[in-house]
Amino acid sequence: MRIIGGKLKGKKLYSVPGVKTRPTADRVRESIFNILSSLVSDAVVLDLFAGTGAFGFEALSRGAQSAVFAEIDKDSISVLRRNIKNISVESQTKVIQWDITKNLNCLRSFQPAFNLIFMDPPYRKNMIKPTLINVHSSHCIEHGARIVVEHSHQEPLIENQLPFGIVDQRQYGKTLVSFLNYVL
Repeated sequence: MRIIGGKLKGKKLYSVPGVKTRPTADRVRESIFNILSSLVSDAVVLDLFAGTGAFGFEALSRGAQSAVFAEIDKDSISVLRRNIKNISVESQTKVIQWDITKNLNCLRSFQPAFNLIFMDPPYRKNMIKPTLINVHSSHCIEHGARIVVEHSHQEPLIENQLPFGIVDQRQYGKTLVSFLNYVL
């Protein structure tokens, strides 16, 4: 895996050994960032279910101000820290080991608020809605923030269930990427 665009383009990203994580394909990641384009520059990024951190690192490479990576798996946390050191973004990043589906109280004190959030939860585990509820309840998100959710096409998002509105959806094989706006 490599960073595919921006000032860190070509930098290697280490991955978690085994099949615990499902890294996003380069072409899907590139498509997502082409869609986001100008929203990335100076963004305050939250990468939930971060895995290797590819979304957050790609955003930093393309001009994001900072990135917070939230992940529960110890092996993923280790890889995240290794990637941070490898691409020299220690001053722009923070790693939090946390069970995202229970709450996001760990983010209540973060300032400035996040305005670009990536979510790539395990497929077909019904983690999307609870996580969105937790993002909203944490009060760590800016009005109008963009949320990018990568999920299985078999686990669709339901419009207007929460204070998030779907502004775009794209399908890449069995992967569905939903772009949401925080409307509160």
